[in-house]
Amino acid sequence: METTEYTMIVHGQQKHTVPDAVQAAPGLVVFRMPNNQSLNNPARWRIGHHEGLAIAEAMSRENAFKGAAILAESGIDWTQDSDTVKDAVSDERARDLFAKLSYAWCDEPGSNYMPGDVTRNGTYTDADVEEAAREAKADGFNALDVLTAMSHTVPWMGLDTNDFNEAHDRIVTAAGLA
Repeated sequence: METTEYTMIVHGQQKHTVPDAVQAAPGLVVFRMPNNQSLNNPARWRIGHHEGLAIAEAMSRENAFKGAAILAESGIDWTQDSDTVKDAVSDERARDLFAKLSYAWCDEPGSNYMPGDVTRNGTYTDADVEEAAREAKADGFNALDVLTAMSHTVPWMGLDTNDFNEAHDRIVTAAGLA
């Protein structure tokens, strides 16, 4: 998939450039929120309209792409300007779209919140693996306990499936649980 520069609109007027957005469907892009934006939002992946407005958010990249596919199949022409799209989407249709998006674990923008800076959600370092392994060992966790703890903890919960599984395996091995 080819990346493109994308200008997102925040709070109605502020514009921020995202250098590596991906055209997910005609008129729709998927991008990772810049680390200086929405510091309390663990859902770091956004589905945006080509003119800059946020449509939905997801914890992981793969879910954002699943959400973009649902939107692309909705019968809405996302290539139109944002005012035309807004006029075409009634409140009832928006509720229906968000119900469908929930099956891909996508939510309305700004609907997720965690205290503190959670911008690292979905990214991890070797030091994160070592710390998680140390904690798992100290708490007497088994591999299933590690899996459960990871699914609700920054930075692990925002990983795509393969990356999550790889991180889990690394933590379990480092903790001596394998």
